[in-house]
Amino acid sequence: MANSNTNLHLTLEERRIIRKGIADGLTKTAIAKMLGKDKSTIGKEIKLHRILTYRCHLPLECDAYRKCKHGRNCTADCPDYIPFRCKRRDRSPGACNGCSSYASCRFDKYRYSPEKAHEEYRATLVDARLGVNLTTSEAKAMGDIISPLLKQGLSPYAILQSHPELGICEKTLYNYIEGGILQEVSGATVMDLRRQVSRRPSKKLAVRYKKRQDHTYLKGRTYKDYEAYREKNPDCFVTQMDTVYNDVSNGPFIQTFKFTCCGVMFAIYHDTKTAQDMLDGVDALEKVLGRRLFRKYAHVLLTDRGSEFSSASLMESPDGGARRTRVFYCDPMQSGQKGSLENSHIALRCICPKETDLRAIGLTGQEPLNLALSHINSVPVKKLGGKSPLETARFFYPELYKKLTAFGIRQIEGDKIIMKPYLLKDTKR
Repeated sequence: MANSNTNLHLTLEERRIIRKGIADGLTKTAIAKMLGKDKSTIGKEIKLHRILTYRCHLPLECDAYRKCKHGRNCTADCPDYIPFRCKRRDRSPGACNGCSSYASCRFDKYRYSPEKAHEEYRATLVDARLGVNLTTSEAKAMGDIISPLLKQGLSPYAILQSHPELGICEKTLYNYIEGGILQEVSGATVMDLRRQVSRRPSKKLAVRYKKRQDHTYLKGRTYKDYEAYREKNPDCFVTQMDTVYNDVSNGPFIQTFKFTCCGVMFAIYHDTKTAQDMLDGVDALEKVLGRRLFRKYAHVLLTDRGSEFSSASLMESPDGGARRTRVFYCDPMQSGQKGSLENSHIALRCICPKETDLRAIGLTGQEPLNLALSHINSVPVKKLGGKSPLETARFFYPELYKKLTAFGIRQIEGDKIIMKPYLLKDTKR
């Protein structure tokens, strides 16, 4: 096929050719040659739009599972553990369409659907043309740089040559100026241009700020996927995860975890709320519990779709190797899907009420947070037969209980439990 369409978007028919190439076992290079595209384009297309159609039910994808001598209780410490690698799935062509071992394979399986891929592409294309790919604060920061330079008589081209950190092209800057985007935040108008460009302005001027987000991490991790996994693995342990804070600009931020097996709430203190912070929190939980217990009690992490939890692949496999957990996300605006943790947040809010400066009342680090957790987890719960979460953990899950107490979360006597903010004034309680 000629290379005349090298720089054009993939069509539905071309995507069907890609599926046929995958089913025939062709390499990405061969498929790219057929379509007159670069092989990186084909590789990105398959990786971005392939669908997880089957999840491995083993704790780890071990290549030696058929001859396992350890009852398939897989851990990364197992001397016989061999990470499973599939050249067809993981390298080229990158999906399982047409694989002769598809029916018998027990590892993660991916299929490429041209119709689904084209639908996702169209949705992304429409989304990319809606609004302005900036937050209000980013637009203001950009306007503060550009506006005075325009008034000094500099052209957009000259400004961008001096400020490559703005990360936009000349045409985009003209669009922002002509569309009134920068006028809203810095006063820069088309009248500040040395001369108006001789081209027809867009009929659909973007007037709203809408930072575009990458939601590819949700693939295979939705609440529907979670329900399907739980149906096949009803005995696996689930830990729910969220964040609690009052001041989004100043913190502090509390990363909460709820061991649903016993009702104990665990939490990590953060000064900021980034994806890296939440990943560090998961790493901290693994350090507290140890590798084996983490894989047992945090076999599944269920959280919401906040951007701070977007590093799903790193939470699952921090070094790109063995999986330590499985991350799933609740549906939008459905906090009740992790209602157990939300109920624990009500108790946490008794000590850390909303619309207060949490640092001012004493929440300045992990030690006072552990004090609050000790009192919260010592309150008797009706659903636990009048026992507290810590008492339940001590009786049913003693190894988990020992790790929590070693970290600083301890049982408080009934009459000494305090569920008021003044608890944090004295961390020696």
